[in-house]
Amino acid sequence: MKRTVYVVLVYMLLSCNPGGPDKTTLQLQIDSIQKKLDKSYKPGLGEFMSGIQVHHAKLWFAGGSGNWELADFEIKEIQEAIEDIQTYCTDRPETALIPMINPVLDSMNLSIGNRDIQGFKSSFILLTNACNSCHKATKHAFNVIQVPVTPPFTNQSFQKPKT
Repeated sequence: MKRTVYVVLVYMLLSCNPGGPDKTTLQLQIDSIQKKLDKSYKPGLGEFMSGIQVHHAKLWFAGGSGNWELADFEIKEIQEAIEDIQTYCTDRPETALIPMINPVLDSMNLSIGNRDIQGFKSSFILLTNACNSCHKATKHAFNVIQVPVTPPFTNQSFQKPKT
């Protein structure tokens, strides 16, 4: 019994030992980590928009060629970039207008899912116009998006693969 009491007393004394870091040390560590986070790379709105522009062009050639799997992939990439803008670019006032594109994306997804070439073309024009409307509303009207005339990459086939 005495042995158990001694073990409990020793354990209690050790657990009360203030040998760990104090609040000041912890705060300094937190501040140091925060400085590193503040300096870490965070893509800007322009990087996201450039990515969307590439996927926009690829979407046009994929859907126009009836490569619905690739078109579905490209529209999902656009949606992912838009979600990333809403996550990483909250300091930009333009981000508040991003939801205006959601009905157009729904229309694109529907036409792709239905493999509807006419619906796809109409939805794509609406998508392009939505981009330009947003650019105008955010004082970026100088950045005009259009239906692409040539594929953005010559090393990718946009035709539906032969099975």
